[in-house]
Amino acid sequence: MADEPVFINIEEGVARVMNNAALYYTLLAKFRTSASLDDLTGFLHAGDYEKAQTSAHTIKGVAANLSLIEFFRQILELEVHIKARTVNSEQIETVKHTFDETIKEIDKVIAQNA
Repeated sequence: MADEPVFINIEEGVARVMNNAALYYTLLAKFRTSASLDDLTGFLHAGDYEKAQTSAHTIKGVAANLSLIEFFRQILELEVHIKARTVNSEQIETVKHTFDETIKEIDKVIAQNA
């Protein structure tokens, strides 16, 4: 049986912002309301791999800085496929699903620390 994915590593995320938990939760909330995969998927559907790569790279950096573990892993893999121009619809759907699950976990974390 596969291990459940880890969506958020709160300890690591808080450490990344110099142990300022309030700042970390604020950044999670900001990600929650501002993050979107619409641009990235739009670029991919339009075949604009250069813009898609830039978008994926930016999203990957934010995911890493917030310690959004599974989403980071998925967007990293997608970025590799974008560079190779070997993206398929299943990969995009996997990233979207992981993003949605990550947002649900962020909602829980914010609710518990409000």
